[in-house]
Amino acid sequence: MQTKQNDMNAHEAQAALSWLIEMGADEIVGEAPVNRFAVVAPAVVVAPVSKVEPARSAPSTAEACSTLEDLQSALLALENFPLKKTASNLCFAGGDPQSDVMVIGDVPGRDEDIEGKVFAGQNEMLLEKMLAAIGLSSGGVGLFNLIPWRPPGNRTPTEAEILLCQPFLLRAIELCGPKFILCLGGQSAQRLSGKSEGLLALRGKWFDLKIGKKKIRVLPSFHPSYLLKQASQKRLAWRDLLTFKEAIDAH
Repeated sequence: MQTKQNDMNAHEAQAALSWLIEMGADEIVGEAPVNRFAVVAPAVVVAPVSKVEPARSAPSTAEACSTLEDLQSALLALENFPLKKTASNLCFAGGDPQSDVMVIGDVPGRDEDIEGKVFAGQNEMLLEKMLAAIGLSSGGVGLFNLIPWRPPGNRTPTEAEILLCQPFLLRAIELCGPKFILCLGGQSAQRLSGKSEGLLALRGKWFDLKIGKKKIRVLPSFHPSYLLKQASQKRLAWRDLLTFKEAIDAH
């Protein structure tokens, strides 16, 4: 005896549905058949095109922001951005944005995500010691992140995530107008310098960041989270800090 659709029990119906989904069926068939040949498609009028313009990407919302508060509001208003949905807090700006010195990190970690700060926990404590060693403090410099939300499991941010967030950082730099930037981390160093070398090759070497008509001196070095895991690299970080201090004192 052939089994009719309405004779299936719940288990059989679920198994049949799973099979259909696996086979790629993603639409529901109506009770009454539809004659598709009888459906007349509307006429489409194609206007002649004299010249094909190249595709242009939509301007970032960061460009319309005139203050850091505007930037933060624009970030919080982003929709359909996975990192925003998985993170607990936005970790965008901190310290003194009006300072001549800015410190830029890569991405927030667990402590930063919990507290909503650019640097927090052990990272903040080590950064404070690093800055104090050259006569600065975390409260007296501008603090920013390339990516303001923590990636799940501290994974490396994707290219799409970086491209979305980078305009907000660049706009923040433009609005704050620092004279010197200490860039802590490989991701931020590569993005601001436009170079593909790893941090070990970039660290300790100055480059100029051009924003508008202004050139800002940038020095890459190690992020505190890296130094906490690789203590042997602190000697190189110390050299970088001395190089940074020398430039500031000479200014």
